[in-house]
Amino acid sequence: MDEISLIRDAQQGDLEAFNRLILAYQEMVYNQAYRVIGETDAAEDATQEAFISAYRKLDSYRGGSFKAWLLRIVTNACYDELRRRKRRPVTPLEPTDDYDEEIESPHWIADPGESPEEFALRTELSEAIQRCLDTLSDDFRTVVILVDIQGMDYTEASEVMGTPLGTIKSRLARARRGLRHCLRDVWELLPTAFRLENEAQDE
Repeated sequence: MDEISLIRDAQQGDLEAFNRLILAYQEMVYNQAYRVIGETDAAEDATQEAFISAYRKLDSYRGGSFKAWLLRIVTNACYDELRRRKRRPVTPLEPTDDYDEEIESPHWIADPGESPEEFALRTELSEAIQRCLDTLSDDFRTVVILVDIQGMDYTEASEVMGTPLGTIKSRLARARRGLRHCLRDVWELLPTAFRLENEAQDE
């Protein structure tokens, strides 16, 4: 994908070019929204709002990491939704399928190559991670999502959040300590790279 050309064409009003950018980044943007908000329906709404906002703001994009630019937009959309909920608390509705059965896991967790046991384990782990993420404050939750889930470096996370690099490092260290404590019952089930990075960074 020639990202620079697609962005340039989209800025000139080429909707097809922008749709190709959406296809390239929609999973990443949805994943960010889901992890920040913790609900599939709200994450889908935030993802849609983020891409609409991104299209309207394309003229303001001046280069640099397009990924970071998009993640900043969707993160801000999620923050807006979380602030709205604090002002007007609502009882979240569990998503259901066409047969009115509760959907226990977001669709992006599924891997057709997994066995039922592997899928069940992945689902359990994903739900445990989300429960623990939900215990963190908005800023702490976002920084650990950006670095440990989205794979961004500190500089990119700083750009997305509009926060000094030192603050990013401090928040990440505290967020990781909180997650390790919360995830202690499933810690060994986490990917090895994730565990090693967390343990090394906080030594």
